[in-house]
Amino acid sequence: MELNVKTLAGLDAGTISLSDEIFGLDPRKDILARMVRWQLAKKQQGTHKSKTRAEIARTGAKMFKQKGTGRARHHSARAPQFRGGGKAHGPVVRSHEHELTKKVRALALRHALSAKFKSEDLIIIDDLVAAEAKTKLLVGSFAGLGLTNALMIGGVELDTNFKLAAANIPNIDVLPVQGINVYDILRRGKLVLSKSAVEALEERFR
Repeated sequence: MELNVKTLAGLDAGTISLSDEIFGLDPRKDILARMVRWQLAKKQQGTHKSKTRAEIARTGAKMFKQKGTGRARHHSARAPQFRGGGKAHGPVVRSHEHELTKKVRALALRHALSAKFKSEDLIIIDDLVAAEAKTKLLVGSFAGLGLTNALMIGGVELDTNFKLAAANIPNIDVLPVQGINVYDILRRGKLVLSKSAVEALEERFR
């Protein structure tokens, strides 16, 4: 598959051949959904916690005698039914991670890339390099390319000026190629790859 390559200034910079095995798949929503769920579960902190009756700082003495009061039988004031008592079956600190095989994760990334290509939301830029770290200049370049909501993937090393200039632009994310992931690809409207990023991806899936 051939795709036109552009510069940040919006000029034509030739064409690039894309691998059918990476960008030419028929996207499967179920695989993408599994991958997004795996990523969000891995990201979830799991630090929620409520105290059980064993952790409440109240006396454990019997509230009143067993018989003769006309009231229900009770023991500790730390029981869940009392105000200030412990929580029954409350949340505990735990990990929300679950297993997803490497093959499925790799396949999901290829399906996400193919989905962007199929929807014509994939743009190839020759190089993500800025002459100076000026956000205003970069905003003008993005406007010429029609980029208002995009994930931009550079090579192994990001250009410092480009990274700094793009940091203040809303709805624009910039990542090195090793940080590419399904969730960020799908949450942004456009996917912008540099030529070096395309080469690195093809080498990764070879």
